[in-house]
Amino acid sequence: MKKILIAIILYCSFFAIFAQNEPTEVSTTSPQEEAQQPASYAWTLLEPLGLREKSTIDTLLYNYYLKSVPSGISPAYATTGNLGGEGRNLLYFEQTPMSDFFFRDALSAWLPNSSTLKFYNTRLPMTLLSYNTSVGSQTAQDHLKADFSGNINKRAQVGAMVDFIYSKGNYNFQATKDLVWGASGSYLGDRYEMQAYYYHYDMLNKESGGIVDDRYITDPAEVQGGTTKVDTKSIPTFFTAAHSRVKGSNLMVNNRYKIGYWEKEMEGDSVISKTYVPVTSLIWTLNYKDNSHLFISTAGGENNNFFDNTYFNNAKTIDRTSYWSLSNTLGVSLLEGFHKYAKFGLSAFATHQIRDYKLRHDSVFLYLPNGMTELPTGKTQNLLWVGGQLTKQRGALLNYDVTAKFGLLGPSLGDVDVSGNISTRFKMLGDSVTIAGYGWFKNESAPFLMENYVSNHFIWKNNFSKVRNYRIGGTLKVPHIGTFLNIGVENVENHIYFNEQCLPQQHDGHVQVFSASLDQRLHIGILNWDNKITYQTSSNQSIIPLPNFAIYSNLYLLFKIAKVLDVQLGVDCDYYTKFKSVAYQPATMSFHNQNEVEIGNYPFMNVYANMKLDKARFYLMVSHINQGWFGNNYFSLPHYPLNPLKFQLGVSVDFAN
Repeated sequence: MKKILIAIILYCSFFAIFAQNEPTEVSTTSPQEEAQQPASYAWTLLEPLGLREKSTIDTLLYNYYLKSVPSGISPAYATTGNLGGEGRNLLYFEQTPMSDFFFRDALSAWLPNSSTLKFYNTRLPMTLLSYNTSVGSQTAQDHLKADFSGNINKRAQVGAMVDFIYSKGNYNFQATKDLVWGASGSYLGDRYEMQAYYYHYDMLNKESGGIVDDRYITDPAEVQGGTTKVDTKSIPTFFTAAHSRVKGSNLMVNNRYKIGYWEKEMEGDSVISKTYVPVTSLIWTLNYKDNSHLFISTAGGENNNFFDNTYFNNAKTIDRTSYWSLSNTLGVSLLEGFHKYAKFGLSAFATHQIRDYKLRHDSVFLYLPNGMTELPTGKTQNLLWVGGQLTKQRGALLNYDVTAKFGLLGPSLGDVDVSGNISTRFKMLGDSVTIAGYGWFKNESAPFLMENYVSNHFIWKNNFSKVRNYRIGGTLKVPHIGTFLNIGVENVENHIYFNEQCLPQQHDGHVQVFSASLDQRLHIGILNWDNKITYQTSSNQSIIPLPNFAIYSNLYLLFKIAKVLDVQLGVDCDYYTKFKSVAYQPATMSFHNQNEVEIGNYPFMNVYANMKLDKARFYLMVSHINQGWFGNNYFSLPHYPLNPLKFQLGVSVDFAN
């Protein structure tokens, strides 16, 4: 496998260098005109109308090493242990809502989406190539990622990406093989704009079900006859012949035609220049998604011991569920800034969506759950929303956006989704301070798969009420002193969650969640100390269980060697307080509440050397350096221990000029 990855890296490197030496078109601009063109930049898209939001190009030295450990996703991240494996963010305000295809949610940290897929304008072709690996043939972990972007001309751009994770895992039957690839393109003309992307993913994960006896981690001598050294690959697991596979793709095409007029700059009777001033935009966005989930477990005895129910086949389990959706959004927008009195942009839109679900359908079954006389079936749904958007993105003092949509047809009938952001900047002590507020109100129907599902071990048919929640909060950012503060509160009514039997359940009542998070960076000379401290509390821990405190702390030296080599040398730590964590169910790739096992109160520490030389970044790291220092109760989920001490390294090369 490593030989294949090395060959891919060499090929991508050759292609990137060749692309830089072969211009895509003959330049007709003068050196003076080229100097006036903007430098390379990136952006993402805001749904549903495709507004552009500034983003960054990932070429920074800072914390590059974190991309190779699951805990790099969040200071409190519940994971099955392996890079590319299933996981859930335990910081409530950083969690994403349940999607229409919930199997995908457990892998969302490794999958692209509309808010993370980037478009680039680079003037010259750019390739960002990275490769991370670890020591140990039986526990090998390889991660290859490449992003390419090249401009056809100053208005048109094409891009491509590939992200491949192959990890055998430190524990048995834990391997992952995840592949994501895609392409993108954009055209930003005076009258017509187009932005489009397509990506496909295939995520294959072995399912161990966790280790059979936690004492192999907490007290190995007791289960090994006095021997304290543990071969992690020999620890028994609940499953030995099970795996999950989630596949999917997404095609999005955003079209915008701008109606306006030409503004001429005159000198005497001569026209010096013409600038197109758009007044109104006509927008069409097409969005197609498809997803499938497969769970296979061929050891019947293991299935019978692990699952409470078996409805179709005692010998083996083969569960399939699939879904596709097609959305078309038509909108009209009055653009911000076309006139001195037009201080904001105003848009209206309508979205029609078709969803199609296919569930497992067997005519022969052993028995059905109590009270059920027939199996739920798949369904095709037609949904319609109308909405509006008010935006101000160019204000020197105040910026805001408000989006509202209302359901008119199908399961979305009566749905309400209103969200907004507002921010202002001002000078204080010579620095630009930003204060922002955010909020939303949602009244939405339960996802189809929360109400209807059929598999060998889980069957449910529910009739849930709409889920109603609102959130308000605010942020304060003071770059000069390295401070970022985020405080918010959310109220959830009719919350849907997976209960202790791993079945969807709706809480008939309200749950409040309060969160306060402080990011603080300190430095004296070359010594730096970065901290993120989050306090959160749930009014009902049996419904929404959360750790009260989560801390990420990073103490490091930042300096140069010979004026050319940037070095970040330090140690970091993730920690969150003990609580009755969610548990993982492999058959449905879901996280369910449980009331037996407490997880947390364990620091996870990495020692690293992160370096950058010109356009190459590389790192050396020992992850979980503190294994055994503070006890051995290092579990991330019930029966899923964190990876033991591990030596890792990686390199990233930026081929952009």
